[in-house]
Amino acid sequence: QSTWGDLILLVGNKFWAMFRILKHSQPSLKLCSRRWLNIHECDSYQVLNQHGVFTPKSVVAYSAAEAKGLASQFGTDRFVVKAQVLAGGRGKGHFDNGFQGGVHIAETPEDVAEICSKMLGHKLITKQTGKAGRPVNKIMIAEPVSIEHEFYLALLLDRQSSSIAMVGSREGGMNIEETAATNPDAIKKLNINILEGPSEAQMKDLAQQLGFEGGLLDQAVDQFLKLYDTMLKTDATQIEINPLVTTSDNRVLCADAKLNFDDNAEFRQQSIFHRRDTTQENPLDVEAQRFDLNYVGLEGKIGCLVNGAGLAMATMDLLQLYQGEPANFLDVGGGATTENITAAFQIITSDPNVSAIFVNIFGGIMSCKTIANGLVGALGRVDINIPIVARLMGTEMEEGSRILSTYNGKTPVFSIPDLDNAAKCAVYFSKSAPNA
Repeated sequence: QSTWGDLILLVGNKFWAMFRILKHSQPSLKLCSRRWLNIHECDSYQVLNQHGVFTPKSVVAYSAAEAKGLASQFGTDRFVVKAQVLAGGRGKGHFDNGFQGGVHIAETPEDVAEICSKMLGHKLITKQTGKAGRPVNKIMIAEPVSIEHEFYLALLLDRQSSSIAMVGSREGGMNIEETAATNPDAIKKLNINILEGPSEAQMKDLAQQLGFEGGLLDQAVDQFLKLYDTMLKTDATQIEINPLVTTSDNRVLCADAKLNFDDNAEFRQQSIFHRRDTTQENPLDVEAQRFDLNYVGLEGKIGCLVNGAGLAMATMDLLQLYQGEPANFLDVGGGATTENITAAFQIITSDPNVSAIFVNIFGGIMSCKTIANGLVGALGRVDINIPIVARLMGTEMEEGSRILSTYNGKTPVFSIPDLDNAAKCAVYFSKSAPNA
């Protein structure tokens, strides 16, 4: 289950640390704006393999019949069948049809088909998905490996030192946070200067600290270097291997992988971004991204439509001050057009808890007149039956207010230039609605 402490949003093309949103948090996060592309394990395997990183042999199937055929030609006498969802805890999860576990060992191709028939088309519920679960549209069939030892290895962006950090532990296959808390000495960290890159000596020292030796040491060094190379060449923000394993036949393999990629690099990593699976995301989040809106759903009653991250946070603070509850964080950025505002209204009003909307716009490069016209145009496209409080400030604000005051549609719109009074009004409407 996601928590607000993990939330970082992308606003425009800049990084904004949004930890002040903690003040408005509820026990669970309904939506999370996409900052880093997350791809399935089977896709992570393929990306790693393309850069020389070794993983267990695997294939992907989209139906039980296809899975049976692939298993028949796989060349092993046993099979690992893994449901593909973007969430952890699959092995201990359960499906909406009652089937237990998202990871199974199958003895025959027929067993593979039977397991797949119980996974595909159903939702897998884990500790990370919430009660709604995530749909399983494909499964991965992998070779079983005889594991001698499990390690943990991750490559991360370390903003404090402006470097790439390699974090490893000899205690893999488990929650790394728990290891760090109970046995911090087991965690080894190496910061790599991105301009110089890693040296073989550095990689060898890290591998030795983790306990690799003999021929496995050479393999580990080779894989560490290739993982670093993968991170740079794919614009990855994280490569987490848990577990990294040594096998009884003396191989070093990435037995499970989680890769994230920087959204700003989409233009040059199109083959990777084509792997994005929007069925694993909330439809409202996908829609918001389509219109370049930064959106996070909360659990309050006041829908917020604001331009600029700073103003959006200040708006949420003010509503809280007057005992209101924001229903969302929504930043339309600098492009408050009719199309963007229409999409924003549709997203906001799709939340049945919203009983009032607070529009707080600063007209800078884009004038309040243009914004007001966009707002009125949007109201002509979206059926809204709850009150809208609009506060426009900045360039041509008088003309913007005049346009809103002459609006005669069925949606009640209140143009209030004073920010405090506008916030108080929005809070009043949210609490006086029939369903409040």
